[in-house]
Amino acid sequence: MTNAISNRLDRIKAGNDPELIAKLPSGYAILGKYQPTPITGCCMLIPDPVVASPNDLDHRAREQFFSDLVLLGDAILEATGAERINYLVLCNQVPELHGHCVPRFSTEDPELRLKGPFEAYNFANARVADATAADADLHARLRDSLKKLLAQRDG
Repeated sequence: MTNAISNRLDRIKAGNDPELIAKLPSGYAILGKYQPTPITGCCMLIPDPVVASPNDLDHRAREQFFSDLVLLGDAILEATGAERINYLVLCNQVPELHGHCVPRFSTEDPELRLKGPFEAYNFANARVADATAADADLHARLRDSLKKLLAQRDG
């Protein structure tokens, strides 16, 4: 599990990851592996190159990573109609930098909405994302939104 992000980056670069949404300046936006039904649209940003934590990036790379993470959140908001995004950069269970963008919706159970997404939902038992079938429309909307927002940001 300790090289999960590096292994994922290798699959992405080999063209073997259908969950890839887009290449961003700091890395790759992907549809998250697990999609709990109440919060479908979970995504991740994987940096390239992989480092252990944001503290291992120089100042410019830090700015780019977090700017790209929030841009991914903007795309999720647009593509899903979520109310807000929870941004998480933990690097605990998987000690390689990666950022989670988790949409939160007004339709969620009110008690669960007060909790962090990993406390509120059982990700390990959630539906596995499939950008080629069940999540194809979501994937396309995320890709289109991110492409548009990236063009606006980078002019």
